[in-house]
Amino acid sequence: MRRIRAALARLAGLVARRRREREFRDELESHLAMHVEDNLRRGMTAREARRRAHLALGGVEATRLAYRDQASVPWLEQLVQDVRFALRQLAGSRGFTVTAVSTLGVALGVAVALGAFVDAALVQPLPYREPGRLLEVTESTPQIPRANLSWDDYLDWRRMATSLRGFDVHRGTAFALATAEGVERVRGVRVTPGFFRTLGIAPSLGRDFEDGEAEDSVILSHAAWQARFGGRGDVIGRKVVLDGAPSTVIGVLPASFHFAPRGRAEMWIPFHPHEGCDERRSCHAMVGVGRLGDGVTMAAARAEMEAIAERLELEYPDSNRSQGASVVPLVDAVVGDVRPVLLLLAAAAGLLLVIACVNVVSLLLVRSEGRKRELAVRSTLGASDGRLVRQLITEAALLVAAAGAVGLLVASAVVPLLAGLVPQDALDRMPFLDGAGVNLRVVAAVAVVALLATALFSLVPAVLVRRSEMRQGLADRGRGASGRTWRRLGFKLVVVELATAMVLLAGAGLLGRSLQRLLDVDLHFDPDRLATLGVSAPGPRFAEAEAAVRLGRQVVERVERLPGVRAAAATSVLPVSFNGNTLWLRFVGRPFAGEHNEVNMREVSAGYFATLGARLLRGRAFTDADTASAPAVAIVNRTLAQTYFPDQDPIGQRFGNVELAPESIAEIVGVVDDIREGPLSAEIWPAVYFPLAQSPESSFALVVRTEGDPRALLPALTAAVREVDAELSAVGPAAMRDRIEDSPVAYLQRSSAWLVAGFAALALLLGAVGLYGVVAYTVGQRSREIGLRVALGAQRRAVYALVLGEAGRLTALGILLGLAASVAAASLLRDLLFDTPPWDVPTLAAVAAVLALTALLASYLPARRAAATDPAEALRSE
Repeated sequence: MRRIRAALARLAGLVARRRREREFRDELESHLAMHVEDNLRRGMTAREARRRAHLALGGVEATRLAYRDQASVPWLEQLVQDVRFALRQLAGSRGFTVTAVSTLGVALGVAVALGAFVDAALVQPLPYREPGRLLEVTESTPQIPRANLSWDDYLDWRRMATSLRGFDVHRGTAFALATAEGVERVRGVRVTPGFFRTLGIAPSLGRDFEDGEAEDSVILSHAAWQARFGGRGDVIGRKVVLDGAPSTVIGVLPASFHFAPRGRAEMWIPFHPHEGCDERRSCHAMVGVGRLGDGVTMAAARAEMEAIAERLELEYPDSNRSQGASVVPLVDAVVGDVRPVLLLLAAAAGLLLVIACVNVVSLLLVRSEGRKRELAVRSTLGASDGRLVRQLITEAALLVAAAGAVGLLVASAVVPLLAGLVPQDALDRMPFLDGAGVNLRVVAAVAVVALLATALFSLVPAVLVRRSEMRQGLADRGRGASGRTWRRLGFKLVVVELATAMVLLAGAGLLGRSLQRLLDVDLHFDPDRLATLGVSAPGPRFAEAEAAVRLGRQVVERVERLPGVRAAAATSVLPVSFNGNTLWLRFVGRPFAGEHNEVNMREVSAGYFATLGARLLRGRAFTDADTASAPAVAIVNRTLAQTYFPDQDPIGQRFGNVELAPESIAEIVGVVDDIREGPLSAEIWPAVYFPLAQSPESSFALVVRTEGDPRALLPALTAAVREVDAELSAVGPAAMRDRIEDSPVAYLQRSSAWLVAGFAALALLLGAVGLYGVVAYTVGQRSREIGLRVALGAQRRAVYALVLGEAGRLTALGILLGLAASVAAASLLRDLLFDTPPWDVPTLAAVAAVLALTALLASYLPARRAAATDPAEALRSE
């Protein structure tokens, strides 16, 4: 308590310092006068009496300072003095202050913005209970490492697994929702009843699914509740019509809930197996979610699932041959392909921040050289090393604080800008980015960076500006070894900047090259002037095959009558979407050992290949005569023909399912070129095409060849589909070229390339500025030498060669080090590069040339100034 009271007393003394000092000065003068008067009575002279009085009091100034220290907090007072002095110093060097703060602030702001996205995607926990114990559980095949589950396999896994406390499945779907404006297509998910309990999610309104829940129950997402029901509390018990059948709303999910694997699904209904796919163990359409049991590790769960998969393979060799198990953390499935891209961008932002810090260090060193005389004077007048270091730390802290404030402002503007660059379709697959923003974790990271920067910015000048060098600076105004020391360090810093800039430039160049090659992939069809549109019909009305065939034909015919349409066709799956929806083939007349000949399966209408502009290599295309009553036929792609018929003509060959069921057997009547069915970066799979009339679907996609810009026809296409039947849903109208360029793989490549290119441009600018500063300072330091050279007859070109040669050596060293670092860094990006090696020579040569040219331009101005040096002026200034 005594210490607290003493501290409070000192603070009070600090507040009333002036009044107390005035009172103490008056009292001290009174004591001094009394001592003088006593000495005078003793017979001393006035001068001697005053001297003896001062000696008796121990020195007036020393007594006053001792009293001041007791009545105040010295370190706090010194801190206030240091802050005031630092503010005056920074205000007096506006050019330095603005340059340093803006350089560091912009780099810090960009890093903070990217850090916000990294935090939202990779650091912030999933909005589930104990998310670290959640797993994605799927099967695996040689072609598909994470393959969907079949219903029967799921039932066996759930029955035999003991390592999971909860195990449920989900399957994405779409519903035709009846609204006042007509039928609208909405995203939905079918889940087993325990799905939300496994995740640890409880509805914010209503109840969860119960075991044995009827299929006509529906749980709404929070967004659907707000948008479609106005957030009304009486929504529970309301009816919604999905696919022509009424369903009852039983619950509403929390606003914080999202499930990225299913995008922004609006309707969640209980899963019930139906006839067809769900009855076949070989039909894989679901994804599992499990929760680890108490004390169970992921490795143990994976081992158990793999053992169950091996057991099922033995029990069901026809359907489960070569099928294993895949068990990964759910967060990996949620984040997906975003993780490597975000880590790449975070690394790029970090390199940019390194360049900015190096640049500020260079500026501080230049400034320290100019302040040596000032610091030497302060040292000579009694300032201790500690006080001088504290002053440098205070200036660095104020500089970093200002840059941090600028950085937070920049980040606040950049975060929504980056979020706005994400297409809605891509954002639907990444709902976790909705929470990206500057939060406490991001601010804490900024604080750590600020502390490190403060230490760096105060330590470097403090180490270089030693007391002996400051005194030498007082004697010779800073010329000598210290200037040469700074030049050597400045050169090294510039090399670091240029090498780091080279890494970013190389990364941007390689990603750009990869994107170019990705978009130049041969699709084996003409995507220009091609419009696409999904069409979905309510199941009950078009469940019969004849009704579905009639619907598809009516839609195609109606679209073909539109002005500006050259041709139209239908397909079950649009090209350049995914490798999947597969079929296992068994060829008639060939030995069969139970192997899985897995191929893409597509149903298409007559005229489909001609509409796409795909080449028919041999045989014939489908016609309107290929109906359900006609013999079953199929067309295969070139890869299938080369894989399974390398030495014979596939035309006339027959195949069926693994059982060779009579209804599955079809004859190959044509071979088409390899239409790219999967993503741009994926390999071409064998594919088989069936006539849509022989295997009709009530949901299909249209491809429409247009005379002009396909985007202009999209509204007319949507209206034409609705004219055929008011209950039809038109889904995702888009030009094929846009669909390709906005596909997930293309978007990730393009966004990575553009953002890294932006970082590289800033790094190139900062590197050029850093090189300019070093060369300009060096020219200033060597002005006397250059003046002597000119006075002795050196030509302008010799001065240019002197300055540019020195800059060229720095640039060459930076490029060489950067090339080595670029190849090493690009090797880590191998998974993000498409058909582009990390050592792509043309790309590396191009970015090296850009960096060299920029460095030459940055060095030219100081070289020009040096060449124009007046020897008389240079010698006079010295």
